[in-house]
Amino acid sequence: MPRIAAALLLIAAPVVAQPHSGVASSRSMPELSDLALAACAAAGVWFARAKLRARFRRKD
Repeated sequence: MPRIAAALLLIAAPVVAQPHSGVASSRSMPELSDLALAACAAAGVWFARAKLRARFRRKD
């Protein structure tokens, strides 16, 4: 699983990384990276809770 995640990150890195223009602008809405981080965090919490539920269900 970690190998797959690392491969996906290496594949996606050139697409996501864009050079900074050096000009600051006002933000009217969240950036795509902010939304991606929130989605990853939600997926991580869901995954951990599902694994813990299965672990405690198996002990009984």
